[in-house]
Parts: sequence; structure tokens; C-alpha cells
Amino acid sequence: MKNFFSKNGILILLLTANFGLVVLTMLIHTQRLGHGLNTVERIQQAGKLRLITDNAINTYYYYEGRPTGFEYDLAQAFADYLNVELDIVEPGWNNMFTYLAEKKGDFIAAGLAITRERLEHADFSIPYMTIQQRIVHHNLVFGPKNIEDMVFRTFHVRRGTSYHSRLAEIKQDGIDLEYVLHDNIPTEELISMVHNRQIKFTIADSNIALLNKRYFPDIQIGIPVQERESLAWAVRKNDAEMLKEINRFLLHANETGILQKITEKYYDNTRDFGVYELKKFHQRVKSRLPKYQDVIMEESAKYGFDWRLVAAVVYQESHFNPNATSFTNVRGLMQVTHATAKEMGIKDRLNPKESVRAGIKYLDLMHQRFNHIEDEYQRLLFALASYNIGYGHVKDALRIAKEQGLDPHTWQTLKTTLPLLSKPEYYKKTKYGYARGWEPVHYVERILTFFDILKQKTLS
Repeated sequence: MKNFFSKNGILILLLTANFGLVVLTMLIHTQRLGHGLNTVERIQQAGKLRLITDNAINTYYYYEGRPTGFEYDLAQAFADYLNVELDIVEPGWNNMFTYLAEKKGDFIAAGLAITRERLEHADFSIPYMTIQQRIVHHNLVFGPKNIEDMVFRTFHVRRGTSYHSRLAEIKQDGIDLEYVLHDNIPTEELISMVHNRQIKFTIADSNIALLNKRYFPDIQIGIPVQERESLAWAVRKNDAEMLKEINRFLLHANETGILQKITEKYYDNTRDFGVYELKKFHQRVKSRLPKYQDVIMEESAKYGFDWRLVAAVVYQESHFNPNATSFTNVRGLMQVTHATAKEMGIKDRLNPKESVRAGIKYLDLMHQRFNHIEDEYQRLLFALASYNIGYGHVKDALRIAKEQGLDPHTWQTLKTTLPLLSKPEYYKKTKYGYARGWEPVHYVERILTFFDILKQKTLS
């Protein structure tokens, strides 16, 4: 007599004979790896989280051979939360939901607004950011004053976006506008076309428009065309466990400051510079930077700094003017003080090579003093603040942070406590006394803006 039964994918064969019971166990794997597991279990078993995304300035792109971008950083934090590796799946904008449905990826993180149409194809997490669709046009082109004023105008947007849906709604409501649909052209490319006056109008989420204004100073961010919308991550329909895990992570990221830190990194320095100021920067990058670029690159490489960051510091200090002198008698491309020049071993602060050499060497010294900060990006911001206001004042600000129970390893904390050094109730208790503590905050954020522009210029 033969009895067969299966347990956990193992086939067990029992043989019974007249002379007694003989048990023969055969182990046969009858199921494929991962079959029957939910998405989260499969991720844990495979040790990989597959992110479906799109290449864009606000989501994911490569810089210096490394992936970067808001959505990428947040997804990497999610992978760390799950203790797995992150894989990138980039199928093109119009194929993302198809890839998700076909299980070629685990979730979509691509700056997606939650819309009725998208809810038919996927479930969405709790929001992590709110935005608003805005018209983008050139400064020399009059933009619509309101929705009704969009009549008879032509708007260029990417097919399948929330902008496409919104323009279709407005047209159905009786506003006789026209729109041209582009396939797989990123929003920033359409903004570039507006800037170069190849097209008159496009639509962009407010965060994307602000990011791009620094690269394209002649654009104007016009009226909103939609109520505020929420950005969220998308999962397969009815993938309850994955949705639950993502929501847990986003709550964790919000509570621990991970979300705030990543948001600040990409969006905190999106302040609206004056058009004139941005245009001057772009012009001087072309006319002045080439004279000093080689020495900046050479000296930056000695200390492992990105030369574009150093160039941003040079511009903030002197606008690439080697003869610049401030009212406090700091001089040269990197506005080195007499004491710092002596300490760094240079004699002529107005000599471009010597100024750059001294400035980078001093920046590296400040950088080394924050070796205890593991996050390299945060460490760099601390070094920049110290370059501007002095290491002693930064240490004073950090002592205030500790007294207030704030995390002394984050730029957000330093932004909070540095300005307090101008208030008597705080600076009278410090070692180095009064300081215009708001200045290094402004200084660092401007450098980050210039740095970001230079990165994008060298990518294009």
C-alpha cells in the first residue's frame, strides 16, 4: 500500500510491506523560490528591493558615477530600513505601471501625485509631500492671469502625466486651450525649451519648477492650475502587506527626521533668487570660471572635494574676482584672512593659485574637525559653516544644541542654533561670544544652490 502526502513543498512517500513498516523519505523541492510569498516576504528572502522610477532631476539620476535624487535617497532609506539592497528598474515613464502590474518591480517612487486615473491601476501610500501644478513661461511672455485666461494658448506636457490629465479636464470644462503631448520627455527638458523660447508654456509641479528655476533663470513660475496635490509611492492593487510596510517606513522616516533631512538636502535651498542674480552667476560661470577651473580642479582633487563645490564656494566668496577685497580685509578668490594665509603657508592672497590652495586647505582642516559626524553630507555643511564664521562659533552653537537636547550631528540643528549667537541671552554664555549667526546659514544655502547649478551644467 502507498500513501502520498505533501507538506511545505516536500513530498513524503510511505511504503508499507508485509514484513513490516519501512519508511522511505524523499525530499523533492516542488515549488519555485518565492512562490506563495507576499511582496515583503519575497523582498526579505531575495535580499533586494526593486524600485521602479524615472530619470529626472527630482527623482533619480547619476552624478559622478553615483545615483542620487530625492526619490532615490528616500528609497535607499527604505531599503536600509528593510536591511536589503536597492535595485533600480527604469522602464520609461509610460511603462512604470505596467512593470508594477507585471511584478517587474516592487513599488513606484517617481514624484507621483495621487490621481483618480492612477488609483485605478495602483494603491498609494500615505503622502510624503504636497505640491501644486503651476504654469511655467518665459519672463518675456505674458502668462495667463487665471484659468479662464488659458484660452487659445498652447501648452506642452509629457503624455500620461497628471499635467496631461489636468489640461484635459480644463478643456472639457469649456476652456478652449490646446495642448501638445510629448513622449518620454522629462518636465525639466520642457522647462528648458520654455527658457530657450522654443515653446511658450508648460506645466510643472511646484517643487520641480523651483528646482529648475536656478538652472533656467529666465523662466517665470505662473499661476496654479490645480488644487494642492499629494505625492506618494505606488504599489500593486491589493498588495496590502507592501502598502502597510511602506506606510510604516514613511511614518518612521517622518518621526526620526530621515524624511526632513532628505527634503532639506534637495529642496531647502530652492529659495527664489532674483533673476538678475541667477543670470549673473550663469554668465560668470562662462566668462570667469574657465580662468580658474584647472587650479580649482587640481587642488580639490588633493583633498577629495568635488571641484564644483569648491567653485561654488569661490563664487560665493568673490564672484570669481581674484582682486576682491571685503570691508574686513579678507582678500582674493577665496577671501582668505591674513592669519589664515600665514597658517596655510601662502604669501600673496591675491594670487589666484595661492588663494585657491589656501582656501581648500583650510576647508579641509574644518572638514577634518567634524570626523565624528558619519553622514558625509552633514559633515560638509558643518565645514562650510566653519569656513564662513569660524570653528569656535560653530562649537558654541553646538553647545547650545546639546543644552536644548537637539541632535548635534545635523545641519537642521545648526541652522536653529547658529542664529542664537546674536542674542545676548545666548552669546554671553559662550566661549567665543557674539556672532552674526544667520550669515553662515545663508552662506551655506547659497553655496548649495550654486553647487547644484554647476552639477547640472556639467551633466548636460
